[in-house]
Amino acid sequence: MSIFLVVFLRSVIAFVVLLVLIRLIGKQQMAELTFFEYIVGITIGSIAATISVQLNQNTLASLVGLAVWAFLPILMSYLSMHNVWFRKIIEGEATVVIENGKILEENLAKIHFTIDELLLELRSKNIFKVADVEFALIETNGKLSVQLKSQKMPLTPADLHLATEYAGLPTVLINDGILLKDALKSLNLTQAWLMHQLAKQNITDVQAVSLAQLDTVGNLYVDLKGDNYYYIINTAN
Repeated sequence: MSIFLVVFLRSVIAFVVLLVLIRLIGKQQMAELTFFEYIVGITIGSIAATISVQLNQNTLASLVGLAVWAFLPILMSYLSMHNVWFRKIIEGEATVVIENGKILEENLAKIHFTIDELLLELRSKNIFKVADVEFALIETNGKLSVQLKSQKMPLTPADLHLATEYAGLPTVLINDGILLKDALKSLNLTQAWLMHQLAKQNITDVQAVSLAQLDTVGNLYVDLKGDNYYYIINTAN
């Protein structure tokens, strides 16, 4: 058998097995990764690559190793869900690094986090004064969570005792020039109704629309393709 065919077949096998195992593992390998999950992901990818191109390696043995590395995170996740003590060992705990405007240098040293890195994380949240911070914690995924002092928090309508309207998720009606009929149907709207709304801004071709999005108060956001302007159409009128 040709070496190229062998590599092709092994790669397909590794891809399919890896896809199945990742689906079993779930979303813990995506988005917010802990350091442990990051290392597991790298190891699984490395084993899959070995199966694909290392022809001197036993395929079945490598697949078993891949399955073990995929099964262990599932087991760890299950145990973590049912045992707080085990979860703390595997995932660790959030570390307080600022308390009442005071940087806790000892806690920073424990997690090998420098003051420059802390200031960088604060600036990424538009916080430039450490004195404005009531609490700041480094989470188990390495990200910074911040609670500002009460007098530094932005005002909300609730603070001013103002009534607000319900703001749900907007619905996309046109995406890249394609009319989403199911979305219209879910709102009990028709294509004729949508075209009537677009006609208010002399838009007659759905394909000219990059995005049309209807919010819960009846405002239709329409962004035209290219460098053309966008419109917000009040559908109540």
